[in-house]
Amino acid sequence: MSVDYTIEPPVVHGRLSIAQIEEMVVKPLDTKPDKKFYIAITISGTFLMIGAVLLLITFYYGIGMWGNNQPVGWAFGIVNFVFWIGIGHAGTLISAILFLLRQKWRTGIARFAEAMTIFAVMCAGIFPIIHTGRPWLAGYLMPYPNQHGIWVNFTSPLVWDVFAVSTYLTVSLIFWYTGLIPDFATLRDRTTSKVKKTIYSIFSLGWRHSHRHWQHYEKTYTLLAGFATPLVLSVHTIVSFDFAVSILPGWHTTILPPYFVAGAIFSGFAMVVTVLVFVRKIFDLQQIITLDHLDKMNKVILATSMMVGLAYGTEFFIAWYSGVAVEQFAFLNRAFGPYTWAYWIMVTCNVLFPQLFWFKKIRRSIPMMMVIVILVNIGMWFERFVIIVVSLHRDFLPSSWGMFIPTLYDVGILIGSFGLFFTLVILFTKALPVISISEIKAVSDGAQPSYHGGENHE
Repeated sequence: MSVDYTIEPPVVHGRLSIAQIEEMVVKPLDTKPDKKFYIAITISGTFLMIGAVLLLITFYYGIGMWGNNQPVGWAFGIVNFVFWIGIGHAGTLISAILFLLRQKWRTGIARFAEAMTIFAVMCAGIFPIIHTGRPWLAGYLMPYPNQHGIWVNFTSPLVWDVFAVSTYLTVSLIFWYTGLIPDFATLRDRTTSKVKKTIYSIFSLGWRHSHRHWQHYEKTYTLLAGFATPLVLSVHTIVSFDFAVSILPGWHTTILPPYFVAGAIFSGFAMVVTVLVFVRKIFDLQQIITLDHLDKMNKVILATSMMVGLAYGTEFFIAWYSGVAVEQFAFLNRAFGPYTWAYWIMVTCNVLFPQLFWFKKIRRSIPMMMVIVILVNIGMWFERFVIIVVSLHRDFLPSSWGMFIPTLYDVGILIGSFGLFFTLVILFTKALPVISISEIKAVSDGAQPSYHGGENHE
């Protein structure tokens, strides 16, 4: 009987040995920071300080410093929250779902995507807290013993957000740390610094690369992946309930949960591609983070772009089909009202430009993909702006209409969130391996038995 074995394309290019792979991944940790690192951390740190200063001023004077008004009570604070939660979706999708599907190509990008998930959720968590106007009372959002007879309103989707986001952050942290344990042991065994060896020994939890350790590790990692997978769908679904359970035209629709999930994966993958392009170049990881990885991620961006485009069209169709005048007005106002520029930036960046990824040359061109993924992130921020601000600025009564104009504090705090995100990313690249050493070794050339077609097996 003739058996044909399909040979998969190599995950690591260049036939690198296991020792060479380990050396390549660990090199950024062993070398002193260079000029590029200091330039990058200076820029991101400056943005972070701008945001921190404006945030302190906001704490002192109150959120009246922002452009929020009546009827636009939700503005940049909630727009930024939904945006950053969306950015955090790609990490768990790449790590958990692709791991369960046994997709080898995830190994080169999973660790970095997981870290970006945690940093993005940290950025997202800031905005609902400061948006309340009394961030020092944020503890009231959590359930606690009822001696005082005070309970949070469990029927509010804003409280559901607290549980969803905190659960997502906790599981993502545990999942990320579990994957790091074998790498901490590898770093412990190769370092000559007593301080580093002590730190790595603590975090490696006594890992000895034994068969029993690997068995427990595989079971635990698979269990966490299975637990994290529903969170990818649930977290942004619950975030969408902030809008979907209201009675406001443009929000009160059942399409929001799948629409938000597709959009989150869309923007999350775009951000991962944006940062990975710089990381692979700065740290010379082109043989591990290959064009094949970026090509596959661009295909996911293309697929989710079409899902988002379908959602845009479906919203208008349902508004027309419903025959409800206020619903029809809400969507016509989005496309042709005072904020028409924001709506068409959203459509152009999220639907039209990603269609260029149908062409293989563009999917594998670093300059072209960088332009497109940056436009996608701009478009996805404007999507949240359109959903929130444009839906609110014209209420049921013309006497309640108003325009939202962002202030310097709104823009500065948004810039500060990007500064926080990229500062954490840059520090991560120098403190921990950006690629899972154990996983990339396991899928490298020669690590697994290979079979060649054309042989006869009885």
